[in-house]
Amino acid sequence: MKHTPKDFTLEEKFRLLAGKDAWHTEDLGGKLYEVTVSDGPLGVRKPAEKDGKEYDLPSIAYPSAEVLSQTWSPSLAYTVGECLSDDCIEKDVDILLAPGVNIKRTPMCGRNFEYFSEDPYLAGVFAREYIRGVQSGHVGTSLKHFCANNREYGRLWVSSEVDERTLREIYLKPFEIACEADPATVMCSYNLVNGMRMAEHAPLFKLLRGEFWREDGVIISDWGAVRDRAASVRAGLDLEMPFSQSGLENLRAAYARGEITEEEIDRCVERVLALIERCEREKPLRAVRRSKEERLAAAQRVAEEGIVLLKNNGILPLKDGCSVSIGAEHAFRYYSGGGSSRVQTETTPRTLCETLKAELPHSDISAAGVWDGDTFRDAYRNARFRDAAIVVCGYEDSEGDDRASMRLRENEERLILETARCNPNTIVVLHYGAAVDAGPWIDQVAAVVSAGYAGERGNEALAGVLSGRVNPSGKLTETFALSRESYASEHAYRSYRVSLYEEGLKVGYRDFDRRKEAVRFPFGFGLSYSKFEFSDLKIQTWGGVTLSFKIKNVSGRAGAEVAQIYLRETDSPVFRPEKELKAFEKVTLAAGEEKTVTVELSRDAFAYYSVSEGGWRVRGGAYEILVGADAEDIRLRGVATL
Repeated sequence: MKHTPKDFTLEEKFRLLAGKDAWHTEDLGGKLYEVTVSDGPLGVRKPAEKDGKEYDLPSIAYPSAEVLSQTWSPSLAYTVGECLSDDCIEKDVDILLAPGVNIKRTPMCGRNFEYFSEDPYLAGVFAREYIRGVQSGHVGTSLKHFCANNREYGRLWVSSEVDERTLREIYLKPFEIACEADPATVMCSYNLVNGMRMAEHAPLFKLLRGEFWREDGVIISDWGAVRDRAASVRAGLDLEMPFSQSGLENLRAAYARGEITEEEIDRCVERVLALIERCEREKPLRAVRRSKEERLAAAQRVAEEGIVLLKNNGILPLKDGCSVSIGAEHAFRYYSGGGSSRVQTETTPRTLCETLKAELPHSDISAAGVWDGDTFRDAYRNARFRDAAIVVCGYEDSEGDDRASMRLRENEERLILETARCNPNTIVVLHYGAAVDAGPWIDQVAAVVSAGYAGERGNEALAGVLSGRVNPSGKLTETFALSRESYASEHAYRSYRVSLYEEGLKVGYRDFDRRKEAVRFPFGFGLSYSKFEFSDLKIQTWGGVTLSFKIKNVSGRAGAEVAQIYLRETDSPVFRPEKELKAFEKVTLAAGEEKTVTVELSRDAFAYYSVSEGGWRVRGGAYEILVGADAEDIRLRGVATL
């Protein structure tokens, strides 16, 4: 049944703009459908209660957004979305509070593992396909956190001070792209932007609904983000979550004082009603499409394609029949990020020792816990006479806290160095949620694998990469610089109340390109067991540009390469980055196979935001087209004239 605000009393309207509790919308005693929401994006974290105690229902734990984006395969983001919709349907969830699309401005953000990239285009594309996948199952999403929430430190009170062009091109762009998928809701962030609390940010809400999304799109608060409920209603924030008695009383009092009108309340009520009716209408259409085992297999595939091989002197892949030691306590535990996205796994994750034995059944594989007071003698003894030694290092980044350092913990670095001294074929596996400073030990080891938070089937995927069953194809979606001090964001002004984005557009590779500063591993970097060559770039111009080129696998085994297309305006009267990612294509090739890749770039790909003209502008002139295997490894160059 379709309702309008006229069907409700003023008090009922007040209640409709507040959650019924932490996870449900108000149903007015059964008068309306009750919408159930649940945390994401790494799985469905639905709370339950038994014997008066709260717990989370077990759920499939998928690889983090960081690992998902490192596949460079948007179709896998869609697949993960489909799987999550099945999980939601089984748990009777109407809206999944995901995905997070905030930019990795700094490697120190404790929540980077939940976000896709330092690049706004790539982040937006992955979020868009994730949303489409979830909503294909008639389950809604909540695109978050709108906007400029790029650190956890002081997120409840810090003002992100960002100039208009930077806001448009870097921090709003992924929301703009993701909104092409029409998320059911958008969630506001805790922080302030340019001195105005996001829950009350009428100008940005107006921009969101007016340019990116629908006029009737529902904006919800992050949990506890509202300070002045009446002000947030006037700004256009529709639903405060969770239920807040003080928020309800604030709204009543403001109305009584004439500070907010019933017309303003009705606009929010109308949007909330539309959301409730949408969920009620779509619930009968929901049907589980994949079994749990099929979803676990999808999670494993994402991990296999998202694990990044950072260094390899030839020790990998391991050959069956070898002897391998696995050291560090981290080899015996499951790693995922902490906070609201952490789920209770559906199955008990297997250890790396178990999965590697399954991959290499004729090999001698042994694991040793290494913490023995201040020494690591078990690990060294185990590693010394082996063909290879694996050292597993891990740390759980988390919502609510920023990282203290890019370095590994001191005992981990010491373990790596001492193991490498005992065995030159030392392989380091990293379970971290963001960029790592590998400087103290990288030159001493034979191989480095960045596994991230790869989900509950992560060790199956990791063992596949180590054994060679899986040819690694993952590539970084953030820059691994030489140190924390290398990032411009780490030198920007920051106080208890203000975070100044003084680096402007120079975020991630855009900054390192401009300063010509060396990095440890560039944006887009990742090794393979195969080798690829690029050739024959051809460019045609129309309103936009069509380019084609060839990629050939010149090795003896099948593999996949990611072609990354960057643009550079050759003579701009305004500041433009040295290059900007505008397209990418992942290509799978058999041994010796060659394929032609064709990419179309619309005119919008060449645009910059003109503050003086109040909109996007494309200048006529010459643009360099750069086709690379990563941001530094540019294989082909050409010029297009618009």
